[in-house]
Amino acid sequence: MQLNFNSYKIEPIKIEDAWSICDFVNANEIGLKRFFPLTLKENLTPELAKIFAQKKIKEFNLKEEFLFIIKEQKTNQLIGLIYLKKLDWTKKEGELAYCISYPFEGKGITTNAVKVLSDYVFKNLNLKTLQIIVHQSNIHSVKVAENCNFNWIKTLKNEHTPPGEKPLDMELYELYHEIK
Repeated sequence: MQLNFNSYKIEPIKIEDAWSICDFVNANEIGLKRFFPLTLKENLTPELAKIFAQKKIKEFNLKEEFLFIIKEQKTNQLIGLIYLKKLDWTKKEGELAYCISYPFEGKGITTNAVKVLSDYVFKNLNLKTLQIIVHQSNIHSVKVAENCNFNWIKTLKNEHTPPGEKPLDMELYELYHEIK
């Protein structure tokens, strides 16, 4: 499976992505440490990244969690990650979490990736609700949710605790699959 938009593509994680994920997290450590601390911790070295990739591929195949890679089509450079996680197959819902390399922020790439992936998930995984949980200070991420037509639902009290910080309230956004 590969989803294309503009000059970018979204693919499921592959073992060959391990080294690139390691490079990605190390280059974006400052941006990842607050909201993606586990991804950062699990990919600090090439050896850890290989273990991480193997684990994520297994979870993908078992439909427990899906990790997608955003790459430039021309260079095949990894520029972002999108997780489909916290899947509830009974309720038919899941949460999207995304991060992009700092040189690519603010260019609409994440917004387009979330739109394309949301359509794919609704059509192919038969989910009915997608969620995005974001801190209000993460303006770029809030804009992605809003630009992708996710609706603000409520504030989740003490939802996320970044390393070395007190718990943070997070904002819940949802998008519903409408059958046409």
